[in-house]
Amino acid sequence: MFGANLTTFHPTLFILLGIPGLEQYHIWLSIPFYLMYITAVLGNGALILVVLSEHTLHVFLSMLAGTDILLSTTTVPKALAIFWVHAGEIAFDACVTQMFFIHVAFVAESGILLAMAFDSYVAICTPLRYTTILTPMVIRKMTLAIWGRSIGTIFPVIFLLKRLPYCQTNIIPHSYCEHIGVARLACADITVNIWYGFSVPMTSVLVDVAFIGFSYTLILQAVFRLPSQESQHKALNTCGSTLGISPIMSTYFWQISMCLFPHMLNPIIYREKTKQIRDSMAHMLSVVGKS
Repeated sequence: MFGANLTTFHPTLFILLGIPGLEQYHIWLSIPFYLMYITAVLGNGALILVVLSEHTLHVFLSMLAGTDILLSTTTVPKALAIFWVHAGEIAFDACVTQMFFIHVAFVAESGILLAMAFDSYVAICTPLRYTTILTPMVIRKMTLAIWGRSIGTIFPVIFLLKRLPYCQTNIIPHSYCEHIGVARLACADITVNIWYGFSVPMTSVLVDVAFIGFSYTLILQAVFRLPSQESQHKALNTCGSTLGISPIMSTYFWQISMCLFPHMLNPIIYREKTKQIRDSMAHMLSVVGKS
């Protein structure tokens, strides 16, 4: 712990506590976290392999799976190290790096879900123009826009944290580093951090959520105008899964578990998105089984 009168612009390390108040249960809590993490990584990894092998499948789906792996891998291994061997120490630069990737993945996932909502809108509302609207060039530009916005939004946070003098405790009551949690350890005014940390990323996410809601309102209107229930069912299967996955923020236990649950379930939910994915996965498994 830093002394009361010591000012350190770049502390040597921070100490992550895990889940405060539940230290005696850390070893038991690690079991579901470990199983969910393995499921999320293997399931989303399989989705990426399928999408890469079948060029007709959805690129945004592979991006979502990759973001899920990034977010899970950025948070869970360190949390498990805390649970298993009390390895809560984390260097200042490593803490800032972890924070950066967590927030970038969060904002990127929101943008990817918006892109998938737009894709569903075009596929259902204007199917004959799908290939002319969502050309490979347009998809590349959308991909660059998603990651450019995410990185550009979060990158200033690095400098907002590095400019602060840290002279209070170096203990973070979380399982991972996040912007405001680190900023609160500073002995200086963090008003800029608070305003930027909450307003800029959340504004981006809330704008995405609003457009996603608007897109699916138009989609549902188009679906219910379809002539048969079978057509309606197929259309809903095409887009309905996106509504089931959304970025979730909370604290302590629910921060990790709610982070893992959507990413663990993505491969299960999206297996119904297209028949191609189901057939491709079955083919890959059969090839592996014969080898």
